[in-house]
Amino acid sequence: MATDTHPSKTGAGGAGHTLRRLLLDNGALSALVVLLVAMSLLSGDFLTTQNLLNVGVQAAVTAILAFGVTFVIVSAGIDLSVGSVAALSATVLAWSATSAGVPVWLAVVIAVATGIACGFVSGALVAYGKLPSFIATLAMLSVARGLSLVISQGRPIPFPDSVSVLGDTLGGWLPVPVLVMIAMGLIAALILARTYIGRSMYAIGGNEEAARLSGLRVKKQKLAIYALSGLFAAVAGIVLASRLVSAQPQAAQGYELDAIAAVVIGGASLAGGVGKASGTLIGALILAVLRNGLNLLSVSAFWQQVVIGVVIALAVLLDTLRRKAGSGASAGGASAAPGSPGKGRKGAMQLGIAVVCLAAVIAAVTFFKSGSSGTTTKVGMSLSTLNNPFFVQMKEGAQQEAEKAGIDLTVTDAQNDASQQANQLENFTSSGVDSVIVNPVDSDAVGPGVRNANKADIPVVAADRGVNKAETATLVASDNVAGGKLAAKTLADRLGGKGSIIVLQGTAGTSASRERGAGFAAGMKAYPGIKIVATQPADFDRTKGLDVMTNLLQSHPDINGVFAENDEMALGAVKALGSKAGKSVPVVGFDGTPDGLTAVEAGTLYASVAQQPGELGKIAVQNAVKAADGKKIDSMVKVPVKVVTRKNVADFS
Repeated sequence: MATDTHPSKTGAGGAGHTLRRLLLDNGALSALVVLLVAMSLLSGDFLTTQNLLNVGVQAAVTAILAFGVTFVIVSAGIDLSVGSVAALSATVLAWSATSAGVPVWLAVVIAVATGIACGFVSGALVAYGKLPSFIATLAMLSVARGLSLVISQGRPIPFPDSVSVLGDTLGGWLPVPVLVMIAMGLIAALILARTYIGRSMYAIGGNEEAARLSGLRVKKQKLAIYALSGLFAAVAGIVLASRLVSAQPQAAQGYELDAIAAVVIGGASLAGGVGKASGTLIGALILAVLRNGLNLLSVSAFWQQVVIGVVIALAVLLDTLRRKAGSGASAGGASAAPGSPGKGRKGAMQLGIAVVCLAAVIAAVTFFKSGSSGTTTKVGMSLSTLNNPFFVQMKEGAQQEAEKAGIDLTVTDAQNDASQQANQLENFTSSGVDSVIVNPVDSDAVGPGVRNANKADIPVVAADRGVNKAETATLVASDNVAGGKLAAKTLADRLGGKGSIIVLQGTAGTSASRERGAGFAAGMKAYPGIKIVATQPADFDRTKGLDVMTNLLQSHPDINGVFAENDEMALGAVKALGSKAGKSVPVVGFDGTPDGLTAVEAGTLYASVAQQPGELGKIAVQNAVKAADGKKIDSMVKVPVKVVTRKNVADFS
């Protein structure tokens, strides 16, 4: 009986077989390769040294967080607190080194210890408190974020210069965050593969009861595992704050989901027992490549979320198919021997399906992206958020003006994340746009990104909010402080200078909330007969405005008025007040959004300070084009604000 062996073919086919086997055994790696090739073909700006370094920088924080989360997921747990722990650690460092006067090196140690302590507490709740890891870390998410806000008082804290070097480059080109990411990845790989605690993670994740019966001290190991996750979160927070040159109390929101996605995309199982650091790194790079490439391709900010979600699902599906193929091969015995025709065809088919699926996603990207008009003027616009009608109107005004002038405008959504906005500015700079419009999430944190654009001789126009410690061609904005004063006068006049009121604040740390609140407080000084009985944040959100107002009415049922720092919160307050709104309790909002103006017309909202966001977006594009053409423009362009009441609402509607 002869066997079908062909030694003569191993040389020629060995390399191809090895490559195919490598891709099939690493579903995330094959997905990353396909994405890199596709993005390179679709965008001439993608495969450049500068842009690839940008991708590395943008992946760094997520990857470092994800390395820590890998430990937890391998042990069949979950850690939802890493984003908040990262923000808290950075805030502790900045506060210790500035307000407390602690030496910087000691502040760094305290920050790292803070992360470890948070992880230790989560681990104790899981191991000894018998809480599900989901609940324990969800509680820590809230506690850490709250402590970050308490310590910072909701304001960004400048980061020490000696630590901010972690966000810079070596030799003017090699990003330090990438080096830190690589170092932390090697440490994670070493822990998983070469240490007792690493082997314990796999044992606990594979079968916790069996691990306990075999003599493993499961509870103590869990303490160490979650403490390690907290340590990596602290390092990620320090790197993130170094990039932004400030500690943001609201930084890294939602990063825990990206970290978990990176781990799962990288091949780890949420059931535990499976996972490795290299896979996690690949998962983080996939997310970074997607976001970077979609920015370069001018894909709509709304469609980006759809595309990223679909590609994440496809990447995990590919890995699932690969695992099923592996288990099928094991069950098949001799019939599934390496190199057998059936197995080869099956593996090739799975890889082909993955390639086709990802190609379909990229085709959808090209369909939904906003194509270039063929003009030479390209403008990038980074908005702080598109989850607010005010900024949606600003975007629409900018797009209308761009279409009218034949300008190629790319709009991105920072989702109120200063680091994501920094990434978007880096992408605009590397893609060589002619000018940039930025509506900062935070005026300080956006500084490094704007300075990089300055170095590339790309003019930057600030919209609605200013930029600190960097040059801008102009600032197109309404006067938020003046608007706050107008709101105070309007509400005080309506109350006859007497009464008690509630103030609903916007997102802590944002310049808009600070400036509107400061203007309102200054305006109220002229009315000593009016008392502010409660001031609470509702994050510029209508639902939170409703909930916060409902709660405050329990302790202050006899209030006479409400000021909300935007219309969304004001409309939430109107809902909470019910029949009182517009009658016994006047509510004043800010922004003049369509819903706000409708409420003013109906009489439920007494007034709104209208900023004309559509006009603001239009003027920002006009000035960005002038700056790109080298024309002289004013250092500040004021967009008038005006109080809208029922008497004049028709002029704005």
